[in-house]
Order: sequence, then C-alpha cells, then structure tokens
Amino acid sequence: MKKVLLIGATGVVGSAVAEVLGSSNTVIRVGRRGGDLQADITDPASLDRLFAQVGKVDAIVSTTGQLHFGPVSEMTAEQFAIGLNDKLLGQVRLALVGQHHLNDGGSITLTSGIVAEEPIRMGANATAVNAGLEGFVRGAAIELPRGLRINAVSPTVLVESMGDYGPFFPGFEPVPARRAALAYQRSVEGAQTGRVYRVW
Repeated sequence: MKKVLLIGATGVVGSAVAEVLGSSNTVIRVGRRGGDLQADITDPASLDRLFAQVGKVDAIVSTTGQLHFGPVSEMTAEQFAIGLNDKLLGQVRLALVGQHHLNDGGSITLTSGIVAEEPIRMGANATAVNAGLEGFVRGAAIELPRGLRINAVSPTVLVESMGDYGPFFPGFEPVPARRAALAYQRSVEGAQTGRVYRVW
C-alpha cells in the first residue's frame, strides 16, 4: 500500500482518481478549498506548508491546473500567462519541490491533455501548456535520482465535462473519468517513467 498525495482531488478527474487509487492505497486528498488538506500549486509557500504537514510520500499525483480559452486574435500576454503560471509552472513547481519529499522509488504523475497534439479553436494556451508539460516529463525522467519516476496523463474531454467543454471539442469522442483514472493508477502502481499515457 502506497501513501499517495493527490492534488486536485475535488475535481472531476481527481475524484475518480481518488476512488480508483483509494481501493489499494492511502490517498491524501488535497484541493484549493476542499479535501483533507488545502494547497495552491501557484504558491510556493503553500506547497512548503503542505509537505511539512504530510511528510514523506510514495506518490504525488496532480489533476489540477487552470488554462485560458479564447481566440488568438484577441489574446493578451497576461491571458496567456494564466495557463503558464497555473497549469504549467504550478505542476512543474509541484514536481520540483515534491521530488525531495518522495520515498526512494516514488513517482510523480502530472496532467496534460489531448490538445497537446490535437489543437482546437480558442485553445492555443492549452496546447502550449500541455505540450510544455509533456516535454518537462520526458526531460525530467532521465535525470531523477533514487529510482524516482515521472509520467503524465493526457485525457481527452470527459463525458462528465461535456456540458462545459463539449462545444470546444466538436467530433471528439469523450471518455468517462473512471477510464482516465486508470491511467493514473498505471503511473502510480506501474514501473514506467517518462511516459505520456493518452486516454483518447
């Protein structure tokens, strides 16, 4: 049984991941406002406090991160920075800080998304951020010490989120959150590193 720190545990994906991983692991659920503990991945001090509370863990899973959706023709650098500072740098920060709080052989699992490879209208920020995350995972995997592993899960649009995001994904086949959650289980309980698990 592993001790798993799950960031974004109160969201659609996070809730499904908590259910799947919780059947065979001890899951500490973290949200910005809910969960067992609270933390904000955009705030370094918040992460320091989080790890001071939980101590060493066997796995860190992130299912969180905000993006900006809007037309490139009207987008400002400040809007583009929303995704950079939150979903990209926030998850990278979590990995950089978190690696020092993992037991030997532990793992980090981040979340990208299908638009890293399949761009959509008004999704330039999401494509850049998700592609950047996947690049970080591949680069970090060859350097992590102590048998540590890092992977990313790239889900397509979820069945549960079609009401909010369906119009952005015409012709995309949605997947249920539980199917996406299995990829996180594969990352946490498996042996691979530097992988992007595509749930499409």
